[in-house]
Amino acid sequence: MHKPHEDPVDFGQMVAWVSGGETPPDQQKIGTEHEKFLFHRQSLAPVAYEGEAGVGALLDRLLTELGPAAEPIMEKGNIIGIIDADGGAVTLEPGGQLELSGALLDDIHQTCNETGRHLRHMLAAAKPLEIGMMGLGYHPTARREDISFMPKGRYKIMSRHMPKVGTLGLDMMLRTCTVQVNLDFADEADMRKKFRTSLALQPVATALFANSPFKDGKPSGWLSTRAHAWTDTDASRSGVPACVFDPYFGYEQWIDYILDVPMYFLHRGDDYIDVAGQSFRDFMDGMLPGFEGQMPSMADFQDHITTAFPEVRLKRYLEMRGADGGAWGNICALPAFWVGLLYDEESLSAAADLASGLTANDVMEARLSVSRDGLRGQLGGRDVHKFASELVGLASAGLRRRARIDDSGNDESGFLAPLREVVTSGETPADRLLRLNETSWNGDLSRIFSAEQYQ
Repeated sequence: MHKPHEDPVDFGQMVAWVSGGETPPDQQKIGTEHEKFLFHRQSLAPVAYEGEAGVGALLDRLLTELGPAAEPIMEKGNIIGIIDADGGAVTLEPGGQLELSGALLDDIHQTCNETGRHLRHMLAAAKPLEIGMMGLGYHPTARREDISFMPKGRYKIMSRHMPKVGTLGLDMMLRTCTVQVNLDFADEADMRKKFRTSLALQPVATALFANSPFKDGKPSGWLSTRAHAWTDTDASRSGVPACVFDPYFGYEQWIDYILDVPMYFLHRGDDYIDVAGQSFRDFMDGMLPGFEGQMPSMADFQDHITTAFPEVRLKRYLEMRGADGGAWGNICALPAFWVGLLYDEESLSAAADLASGLTANDVMEARLSVSRDGLRGQLGGRDVHKFASELVGLASAGLRRRARIDDSGNDESGFLAPLREVVTSGETPADRLLRLNETSWNGDLSRIFSAEQYQ
């Protein structure tokens, strides 16, 4: 029998935990996360955890590279991540994708500096192992069976459950990479406005950053194969929560949504215990099969909320989850886009007006449309390209009004340059890759590794 490791948590405490993220506008921060694929430079094969040139060895080298203040994250004797002294962390995704969970920063200048510093450390650690890194939304050549799971207990449970609830969940776990930004809210009304607006407009970000047109070594038929994978992963925990569009949506309605998400696991000591598919509400009633009479702790709730994967997720901040992984410039452009829209009241109100007529069903349909067609997709019967053009303009104006200036006198709007190029040309990163594959690469998709690697 496993005993709860903290006092039981009730509904009100869950609500209070989320609302505890409220942050005054002048103190709101930016947290950026990005994932990257690792590959062996000689064979171009994915990198497994084990071996002298494996992911574990790479993390050991990175730990040395980061210096004595960095600390390893261990699970059952394996290094599975690193906590850096600057407030960021390096963690492992299921298929060996390496993620930087950035520190809480004040502006995009700091974000881009952090990204550059991280990539330089990564390159220094990876070079002796002949490991390369690239930013794409979906692995262009590796088959599902070519990629091995990392040694993390929660991933074993997820991998067993995924095939029961969708056809593409294992692909999502093993073959996708994203870049996302985490942003603050001032109070419940501010959370509601930011959540509803960003969720309604998330397909526009998916289109702008679409960067995964290949699968199994050939064009997939989708500009964001990553976003398409999410449409058939697990409908009970991903997609577009309709409750966010309710006029009275607030913290309590969000907790209700989270409590309806089926469980994955319990974390007890070093062990992850499989309770996949069980009800968290039953757990709260002391009726979790095998754990009758036990109630969830706050730690159990905090674990559980991380197993919901909607396009925008609320924890104690809002996570924008709709974009493919990409080039260095796009890692900076994604937070710039959302900061410009959500951290400037004038741009937020204009974006909210653009989103005001959209329903949850519109957004769900648009997810599929932009996954396939990018800027040529539709959102609520309107061209996504038009939405994108307006939103990039609003984000740029918002960043200029924020007036966060670097040492050279530049504000943050310069980080939107990759998106201005996409809007002007009508060519997403995925469209560009398809064009290169058909022309200068002559169909030789191995060329994508050198073209898209970080260096």
